[in-house]
Amino acid sequence: MLVEKGFNVVGFDSLNDYYDPKIKIDRITNLRKNNNYFFVMGNVCNTIELDNLFSKHEFSLVIHLAAQAGVRQSINFPQLYFENNMHGFFNVLEACRIYKVKKLVFASSSSVYGNRSVGPFFELDSSDFPESFYAATKKANEVMAYSYSRQYGIQCIGLRFFSVYGPWGRPDMAYFSFTQKIFNEEVITLFSNGEMLRDFTYIKDIVDGVSNLVTDINLLPQYKIINFGNGNPLRTWELINVLEETIGKKALVCHTSGYHGDVLLTFANISEASKCCNYLPKTDLKEGLFTFVNWYKNYFQVNG
Repeated sequence: MLVEKGFNVVGFDSLNDYYDPKIKIDRITNLRKNNNYFFVMGNVCNTIELDNLFSKHEFSLVIHLAAQAGVRQSINFPQLYFENNMHGFFNVLEACRIYKVKKLVFASSSSVYGNRSVGPFFELDSSDFPESFYAATKKANEVMAYSYSRQYGIQCIGLRFFSVYGPWGRPDMAYFSFTQKIFNEEVITLFSNGEMLRDFTYIKDIVDGVSNLVTDINLLPQYKIINFGNGNPLRTWELINVLEETIGKKALVCHTSGYHGDVLLTFANISEASKCCNYLPKTDLKEGLFTFVNWYKNYFQVNG
């Protein structure tokens, strides 16, 4: 969308194998059809590669979305999350400081709110009790960004994303892996009897919001945290029901207890996003999953 708006966009990605790099390469191939998109392979943890990137391009804005994602993996591999999410984020902040980039938008997460049973979540609510180390790294990013904003005059806008889904998404996320297992007639392990509530947010709504934010960023304060969610949490068993209806096949489900590090509820209050960047999610779960499933069948050449 930023390319379509006329921005010159440079993508920077390590293309690691946390999930199949093919889907990442295919995304980039699509983007490279645009003359004002450029791709550089590199890692935010590598200061030499990052320095080369910033020295060759006079960035007016950085949108930092690179991270080691996933709550559950962070319990088993905390060192990996520290390196990618904290050291990597520090390197981006330093590059912005050294090369005098004055605007930084970065991805935080709904996980910073911890394990709460009542919503919606407001940006000023407590976020001091992260349930997982992944959440802790995202909270740390917000605090680091605040410091750099105060000390070096970098405008830092952190976006707390809530369960983003849609075409070209991460295969390890529930909606994607559930779809794959339904098509392959494999068993879905459903934690907490499917009663966990998630504020599923369609990617196009997120993109619209970020695009509006970038366009109007001069109207925002020096530092701000904003929820980007849907404002309508649904249980994970409801997600499976919609997928069954969309795909036309029943899911094979095995129920189990909750996973350590998971939270019971994510639920965004989006009034601040609406006010700041005209953010208005328009896509309900049925519509969003219908689009995703059609993309999935086409991309993976699945019949049915």
